[in-house]
Amino acid sequence: MAFNLKKVLKALLLSSNQPLASKDIQAAFTRFHERAWEFAAGPVSGESKPAEPADDGGSPAGKDKSRVVSAAETPDVVEVAADQPQDPELYEDVPSLITAAQIRETMDEIAAELRASDDGLLLIEGNAGYRLVAHPRFARWLRILRQEPPPVRLSQSSIETLAVVAYRQPATRGEIETIRGVSAEAGINKLLERELIYIVGRADSPGRPIQYGTTDQFLEFVGIKSLDELPASDVLSSRQIDEWLKNSSNAHTPGDTDMGLADEQLPLEAPLPRPSDDDARRAPVEPVAIAGGPAPQT
Repeated sequence: MAFNLKKVLKALLLSSNQPLASKDIQAAFTRFHERAWEFAAGPVSGESKPAEPADDGGSPAGKDKSRVVSAAETPDVVEVAADQPQDPELYEDVPSLITAAQIRETMDEIAAELRASDDGLLLIEGNAGYRLVAHPRFARWLRILRQEPPPVRLSQSSIETLAVVAYRQPATRGEIETIRGVSAEAGINKLLERELIYIVGRADSPGRPIQYGTTDQFLEFVGIKSLDELPASDVLSSRQIDEWLKNSSNAHTPGDTDMGLADEQLPLEAPLPRPSDDDARRAPVEPVAIAGGPAPQT
């Protein structure tokens, strides 16, 4: 009978509360072959063995008698037998090498069977490996069991900040605010609180601003295995962001030409010309009325 990899993987998935990576499964098969000699022989659980002849005081009849002792009466036998193979299909003809491709194909079959059965379990593959999870429609029951509050949805501002960090990382607060055009303090604090981003380090620039990057929990939140699976973006590509930030930092003050004024027109902030001394002497003198006297004649 051929070795059944699917049954073994199902058992491993059900017994683990952590994601199961392909390398972990391959390591388990390696350890199986290293310890194969331990299972080469030994009593099987439920079997009986003959006991030593009972001594009834030296009578010949007593020496000829023997009784059958159950495995339940010999705890040492039970401990040994509990780890003995019960199903040859699971322990015989185990291949010495299980490739990652075989594991992936089998996991895909298990995932398809779970979706078809619609029993409330799903098999997903995250950045850390495979794991069995409850269907999202049972999320309310799980929160009731764990006495957890409903999850808080991210605001549009936080989502935009998270997108900039995901595509730009490591990103500083100044870069995020330059790209979005608004303050990013509230969004960054919320994402740090939800453990979707973390502090990577400090940028090698004046002021040594803090840089932010996404966490593994972000990958689970988005439903991808690595950042390489993020959809391509023409708006948030690194090249365009670099060019955008460079132009923003080198922005010049708009002049007359930028405002649509002709070059020969004087700028609004230019001072008025001072009159010369000859112009002052030629200027007519305005008559001034003196209080209490007749008005001057012109």
